[in-house]
Amino acid sequence: MRFLDLEALKATPLETEPFPYLIVPRFIRRDQLARVYEEFPRIERAGSFPTSEVEVTPYFAAFLAELESPELRHAFAEKFAMDLEGRPTLITLRGQTREKDGRIHTDTKTKLITVLIYLNPVWGRSDGRLRLLRSATDLEAKVAEIPPEDGNLLAFKVTENSWHGHTTYAGPRRAIQLNWLTSEDVARRELSRHRFSARLKRLVPFA
Repeated sequence: MRFLDLEALKATPLETEPFPYLIVPRFIRRDQLARVYEEFPRIERAGSFPTSEVEVTPYFAAFLAELESPELRHAFAEKFAMDLEGRPTLITLRGQTREKDGRIHTDTKTKLITVLIYLNPVWGRSDGRLRLLRSATDLEAKVAEIPPEDGNLLAFKVTENSWHGHTTYAGPRRAIQLNWLTSEDVARRELSRHRFSARLKRLVPFA
């Protein structure tokens, strides 16, 4: 693959406690990372933006297409022992984080797998690092922590106890989120919701 280190993903063991997850450092190939970072869409507002609501260059569009490729879907299906055939995907982008972001939560049951890829320079700070947790209330009950930098990838199966969050941080924090969803109806609903939110942010400051 041109952009993604699929062999590194395949070689990374799946952790199973307290829920299935894996972390792949530097998942974006070294010879492509600088340009992927450079062409990440400019996002000045907090929140998640679908790719249809931001300006995407042809190069970055090719990168996004690889994220939705059959090869990557098959790799995740095999790694998580899940049937993802025919499951729709949703990609959203984040460019900014607010102080209220990062609160402990699990993703909705309509998401099967959540994949996060981070596109920030070396993250030489303790806050803003995503933590996988054993607790719905204790941010210190961490199982793993990932700095949001350098093309790092985190993926986890969405379960009732897939708790995650990060300490308070406000400022630029670039992330790509890829989800496999339960149905096309869910995909249309989620896309519509994100589009409405993105358009509202253009009209209302700090929405």
